[in-house]
Amino acid sequence: MSHSEDGRDVFKLTPDWLSVQEVVDAVGSSSCGAVSVFLGTTREDELGGRKVTGLEYEAYEPMARSEFSKLCADIRQRWPAVANICVHHRLGWVEVGQASVVMAISSPHRHDGQQAVQHCISQLKAKIPIWKK
Repeated sequence: MSHSEDGRDVFKLTPDWLSVQEVVDAVGSSSCGAVSVFLGTTREDELGGRKVTGLEYEAYEPMARSEFSKLCADIRQRWPAVANICVHHRLGWVEVGQASVVMAISSPHRHDGQQAVQHCISQLKAKIPIWKK
């Protein structure tokens, strides 16, 4: 798990089950009236005529941590009111229905946090080196 120098950003890559409550607790702040959350799960699908029962996640961890720091800076530039950001992502085998990513962002008001979460998941998928098979 990595924390930013000021402790406002938390990024964790883990083979363990993800806890929504742990992520929500990590962003709590008495100055914030909103905690916006995204929970991504592995969905049932078909690929090449075969039923998907789960996905295997891998990451290039040093680069993932570096890109997460850049993403947090970008979020704060776009939404200066954002207080805390926490993202936990599973690695290894994740069965259908299980959480693969949990993120939470706290802000004084819901609008900033909701927009920031939408941006965060889009950019996480586009720029952070986490792959699924």
